[in-house]
Amino acid sequence: MLYRTEGIVIRSIDYGEGNKIVTIMTPSLGKQGIVIKGARKPKSRYSSLAQLFTLGDFSFYKGGGLGSLNSGEIIDSFRGLREGLDQAAYASYMVELCDRAIQDEDAGAYLYHQLHAGLQAISEGKDPRIVARLFEMKIAAVAGYAPMLDECANCGRADGTFYFSAAGGGALCTLCRHRDPRAMELEEGVWKLLRVFSAMDMRRLGNVTVKDATAKQLAQVMRRWYDHHLALNLKSRHFLDQWERGDDFFKPVP
Repeated sequence: MLYRTEGIVIRSIDYGEGNKIVTIMTPSLGKQGIVIKGARKPKSRYSSLAQLFTLGDFSFYKGGGLGSLNSGEIIDSFRGLREGLDQAAYASYMVELCDRAIQDEDAGAYLYHQLHAGLQAISEGKDPRIVARLFEMKIAAVAGYAPMLDECANCGRADGTFYFSAAGGGALCTLCRHRDPRAMELEEGVWKLLRVFSAMDMRRLGNVTVKDATAKQLAQVMRRWYDHHLALNLKSRHFLDQWERGDDFFKPVP
């Protein structure tokens, strides 16, 4: 059967001699694996279509298993995301999350549009740390692991001081904090951002500026949440951890 859909390349691997297998996130067909024959050859008309982050119009045949590309056109190459190290690092993390954290049946229109908006935001120069944290919240919600942030996840108390607990399901009040000795005390600004992120559509994201200390605590919070609930070993996450710590390896040579 012949299918046609818009899609974003979230994974691209070599296959055989001169071919590529891409996984695309689509608004109506979930995630689809497609063989693009000859994509690695220098004169291939589809080599750019097989690159990570590319938004394209894909027409492919599929019976069972992988599809086979019939034709395709680039809508937006997102070329800039592959040229800057920081942009590439965050964009790679976002697409790998889609590939690894989301089941095919959960990859619908909502998540497709969130991913598209996230890549667009990074390409426009918006703070990739904020974009990534917001997208992590979207992924957690779609995967069924959204944290409870407006009331105590244990007793339901809705006022007072809260601590963030990955093991406890999100917010824990003062009386319930003993249930998780590792529960984190967060800046008020971090709580506000987490609550905004849980409700915000990424297509509405404006230019948000945060202090480095706030960005670092946001990253720590989401890292703990993902380690506890999804436990994914992502190559892009390992690189991003080093990047966000500012390891000497990534600092420019004077």
